[in-house]
Formats: sequence, structure tokens, C-alpha cells
Amino acid sequence: MSSWSAEVEDVLEASGWTPGRKVDTARWRSMFASVGLDMHAAAETFLEEFGGLTVHVSGPGITCARTPFELDPELAWGDEERFMEWGEAIGRHLYPLGEVDQGRFFLGIDEVGVIYLVEGWIAEFGPMPQAMENLVLGVNPRTIDDWYEPGGQPS
Repeated sequence: MSSWSAEVEDVLEASGWTPGRKVDTARWRSMFASVGLDMHAAAETFLEEFGGLTVHVSGPGITCARTPFELDPELAWGDEERFMEWGEAIGRHLYPLGEVDQGRFFLGIDEVGVIYLVEGWIAEFGPMPQAMENLVLGVNPRTIDDWYEPGGQPS
């Protein structure tokens, strides 16, 4: 998966990532399956490699400030309905990955490996590995359906 810049690789290694890293995802899988959110293959592949990492980045980025993020699905526990609703809205199966900016936003991944910022709105960082590059280097995610709110009406 590591086809990103040397700078991103350095940041990830400083956060505890190593090539070939493999984390057990069983806890997250069973936790979210118990509320009807099944872990798909893209989520498992991503979390095996990056689950449990906290990436400390800050300062100016390419199109926005670099913001720290933590890759632990458990941080989204209690908000699984948000992932299910947004997934339904965009026609994807979103699985929680963790949070950005110390809980201000959640991160999720769809079944084809696209990473999303999930809040009361949704935006995408793109597919892996570009999404990791965008997260680390401070590239604004692309907002999807500005007007849409799950269960709501266009404004």
C-alpha cells in the first residue's frame, strides 16, 4: 500500500507504522457487527496496516492545516448510525476508521478503499494510498452533496 511520498512515509513511521504491519482487527469487527455494521475487506486491509496509529501532524498544509488523526474505530463507537446513514446516502458501505482533530470529525472507509471525513456532512480524501497522502500533507477533502443531511431535506 505504501506508494506515497518520502515525507508521508517518514510521518507514518514516526507514528509507529512499518511496512508489513499487521494488527488484529477482531475486536473492532465484533464490536461494530453487534450493531449491524459489518467490516468489509477494504476496512480490514486498511485497519490491519494502520489501526491503532495516532498521526501527529500540524502546521500549514497544501490546501488546509495539517490536522492530527487517530486510526481507532472504537473512537466512533456510539455514532455507527451516522456511518450507516451516510453510506446509504452516497451508495457506499462506510466503516469507521477513527477521528480527525481530536474528535471534531470521524474518518470512514468505503468498500473500494475511499477514505471519508464524516460529520453532519461528508467529504472524501480519495482512494488509498492518495487519501493517506492528503490526510498527512493537509489537502482539503472534497465535500459531497453540500445540502444533504441524512433523513433531512435539501435546503
